[in-house]
Amino acid sequence: MHHAKPGLLLAAAIPLALAGCNPSPVAKDAKSTNEAEARPAADHNDPVASAMSAAPAAIADGATIVQAQADGSMKTLREGKNGWTCMPDSPTTPGPDPMCMDANAAKWAAAWMGKKPPPENTVGVMYMLEGGTDASNVDPYATKPTTENAWVNTGPHIMIVGSKDILAGHPAGASPDTSAPYVMWADTPYAHLMVPVAATAPQ
Repeated sequence: MHHAKPGLLLAAAIPLALAGCNPSPVAKDAKSTNEAEARPAADHNDPVASAMSAAPAAIADGATIVQAQADGSMKTLREGKNGWTCMPDSPTTPGPDPMCMDANAAKWAAAWMGKKPPPENTVGVMYMLEGGTDASNVDPYATKPTTENAWVNTGPHIMIVGSKDILAGHPAGASPDTSAPYVMWADTPYAHLMVPVAATAPQ
């Protein structure tokens, strides 16, 4: 998570998990799925535009947009209709890291932040097409890099959460090649698949 930032998800996880569980739509064709690649650079000063930049237009256009407030509450900037929720870049993190998640991914995030077992066999998807704040690849609760916690650079990526089976066969070491799919937080209940979508690994 790009990575998903713990401070923001702490405020967002529970309300998102309680949001409507409408099934996530499937892109109708490859053109729709790849449409985000053709968009101009997002204006991260505009929270709605920033949030929508995290996922393909086929998802972002119908998603609920929420933003964390200074007091930790969540403000709905736009109601959605497709079961996805998107959040804009956090100004407190080093780089752009907006994200979009489906209802299952929100349940997983709630479990992560609550330090509880995530629901089994509840596969969720998170998009972070603008990239993610760097994160430890071994410690789900690390807040800054150390010599032991394997900090990694996470460029634009998709996260698949809530499935142990999907992790099989993918690298699960502490220092993976982030230009190819790899397992983040292996050997923890929150192990998930990171799928890069950039042409090259982040520097």
